[in-house]
Order: sequence, then C-alpha cells, then structure tokens
Amino acid sequence: MKEKIFITGGAGFIGSHIAESLVKDGYRVIVYDNFSSGRLENLKEIKGDTEIIKGDILNYEMLEKSMRKCDFVSHQAAQLEIFRCLDNPDLDLKVNTIGTLNVLKAAVKNKVKKIINASSACVYGQAQYIPQDEKHPANPNWPYGVSKLAAEKYCQIYQNIYSIPIVSLRYSIVYGEKEWLGRVLTMFIKRIILENKPPIIFGNGEQLRDFIYVKDLIRLHNLILKNNKVKSNIYNVSTGIGTSIKDLAYLVIKVSNKNFKPIFENIKEGDFSKYMPERKRIPQELEKMVLTPKKAFTDFGWKPEISLEEGVKKEIEWILENPKFWSFKKIITV
Repeated sequence: MKEKIFITGGAGFIGSHIAESLVKDGYRVIVYDNFSSGRLENLKEIKGDTEIIKGDILNYEMLEKSMRKCDFVSHQAAQLEIFRCLDNPDLDLKVNTIGTLNVLKAAVKNKVKKIINASSACVYGQAQYIPQDEKHPANPNWPYGVSKLAAEKYCQIYQNIYSIPIVSLRYSIVYGEKEWLGRVLTMFIKRIILENKPPIIFGNGEQLRDFIYVKDLIRLHNLILKNNKVKSNIYNVSTGIGTSIKDLAYLVIKVSNKNFKPIFENIKEGDFSKYMPERKRIPQELEKMVLTPKKAFTDFGWKPEISLEEGVKKEIEWILENPKFWSFKKIITV
C-alpha cells in the first residue's frame, strides 16, 4: 500500500509544490488547508489524485480525525504576514505556535512516523555574522519569529518525549511559481513585467537576502522525508549567497530586457510608499539574512541547483502565463 502523507497548508505556495511532487512520487497525499491564503488553483495539476480537506489547524478535533492512518506529516500551514503579526501578535501566536502544538499532538495520537516542520530564518533576527548557521543565536525581531521559534521548541520537546523524528526546516526567502504577491521579488516582477513601471526600492537597497528556489527546497524536503535513518534536527534551507535588494532589482530588469532604472524611496519604517500606496515599509527591517546550507549538504548531499537568475526567469515565465494570479484579493507581506 502507498504511504500516506498529510500536508497542512497544502494549498499554499510551498505546500502545493510539496503535494505535487509527492503525488508524482507515488504517495497518497492529503491536503489540509483552511484556504485563508491557500488556493484550490494551486492544486489543479493533481486535484484528481489528492484528497483535499478544508480545515484549520486550530480545530484540533477535525485535525486529529483528518490525520488518521497517515504515515507522515509535512506541516506548512502558518500565519506569514509581518504586519499582521505586529498588529495582532495573539493571532500569530495561536496559528504558528498553538497550531503547531495541535499538529504535534494529533501526530503522536495517530502514531505518525515522521514530521517535517516548516520554520523560518526569522528565528535568527538581526544577523550577528553571515552566513548564519543553525547555531547562530536565535533572537527574533518580530513576533512571527518568536512564534516560529516557540514551535521549533515544542517540536524538540515532542521528539524527546515520544521519540518521533521531527525535522524543522528554516526557510530563507523562498521564491518561484505560485509565489504569493507581497514580497520584494514579486513586487519587482509585478511592476516591471505586468505594469511596465520601474521597481521601487525602500532605502538604499543594500539589505542582503538569501533567495532559494522553491523546487530546490522541495528536493531537500523529500530527501528528508524518504530517509529512514533521519534523526530529529534543524536545517537551513538556503543558498548561502547574499543578494542585495538593489542587485535583485537590476537582475529583474536585465531578465525582463527593460531599460528601467530603480526608484529609491527613502521612507521611514512603517510608513506608506507614495509610489505604491498599498505598500508600507516593514518596521525593524533585517539588514542581512544569509544562511549557510552546509549542514544539509553534509547530512544529505543536498545543495541548491537553480541560480537566482534562472529561477527569476522561471517565475517571470509563469506569471506571464498566469497574469491574473496576483489579482487575488489576499496579499501576503512577509
């Protein structure tokens, strides 16, 4: 009988890529999503081969019942919005920490073999050194990072008590097809490609970010899932390459064959942009976020294969084929 995997947030950006890859690999896939930001459209390629349940991780009874007879859990559901976590830290805590605790409790009750937990580079906060390894001090600067770090700690406790392998993956900036609208790369692509306007850069554009292509992430996720000897651990999912926001803007311009020059807008953190009135600059912005993937390479032989330029080309090709995708009313701004 095929092994069965339960994916929370499986209709979201990353979760849907995981679901699609595992259906192709012969797994029985159950997608569990409340569709607050996830989209049925993300699952169109595998809709007939996937069981889709509309449910919330905060509903423990439904979660536990839906997870029955599953072999594995991939926990991708989360509250992702930075402005929401600042405006409503209680909700952020409930979804990311209490929600994860519910997933752990349900997995233990259903005797799941392994759990993969989606965490975030935001657990580190401002970088004390780069590239940041998994031993870098965890000092989150946003409530979101606190809730994800707390979720990691619960994972460690449950592994110690119940001897269930639980692996937390600390994602850097994940991008690619089906990415939500709101983060810097999507805003650059939308302005340059769909609106034929120059990109807007907040500040001097020297902020460093580590961009990982979604299908590189999926390869590591699935390596861990299929490795019967894997032990509980924490891994960065990243490239170790820092790209400035300014260089990212010029890269999108280059790939797009446009002659634009970026507009640098010096607005205060928390203020709205005059060029993009729907956008605000995030408070306590990270100066540097560059994570080393060395540990994942040492343990699994995994390393990213898709360059940022190649990945950006793929995302641009996708949005040109799906130009209405970013018209969706839900905008996520992490």
